[in-house]
Amino acid sequence: MTVVQKRIALTVVACLAFSTLVLIGFINKLSKPRILADHEMRGYGAMMLDTPRRFSSFELVDHNGNAFVPEQLQGKWTLVFFGFTHCPDICPTTLGVLNRLVEPLTDKEKEKVQVVMLSVDPERDTVEKLAAYVPYFNEDFIGLTGKPAEILSLATQLGAIYTKVPLGDDNYTVDHSGNIVLINPHGDYHGMLRPPFEEGGMRVVLRSLMYTFGG
Repeated sequence: MTVVQKRIALTVVACLAFSTLVLIGFINKLSKPRILADHEMRGYGAMMLDTPRRFSSFELVDHNGNAFVPEQLQGKWTLVFFGFTHCPDICPTTLGVLNRLVEPLTDKEKEKVQVVMLSVDPERDTVEKLAAYVPYFNEDFIGLTGKPAEILSLATQLGAIYTKVPLGDDNYTVDHSGNIVLINPHGDYHGMLRPPFEEGGMRVVLRSLMYTFGG
């Protein structure tokens, strides 16, 4: 091989190595979630607190009849929706969106996310009622109920508002805010997602949070 041929061969090898590095970098970049700036978060309807907040301890009951306590918020991103089983539209629509949000996540991502519907109608939403309602949307979703005073205290701390509205003949409905509360893996109130919801944008927000928070 002549000197010129050697130089050409070295040049080709160098170009191939450079192209390979560029391709690996491009693939690596594509595999990482998009990291959102604060203004981009707001564009997706996500409002993050400057400093995540602690909230008081609680003891609720899940739809399987088991105690649900603050320790069960550790290690996962928890999406909390305040709703009730007699809700005619907002609640089933939101739970449907939440199902479409989590279904495309990878198995590894799903291990780091849990979805909770906390009832604002504990008078009617028994454990049995929640067990028949919440898993219908996704078998991994968690339905919670508990003592009215405890639910009110937790809802107030998480910025959720609701009120009982009489309809006559001892019937009633419950008006409630439609935000989805975000609890970070430390168990702190991190922020919220505000309607209208679009599962694709919500997924971008969630993946950005998981990545920047260290998973």
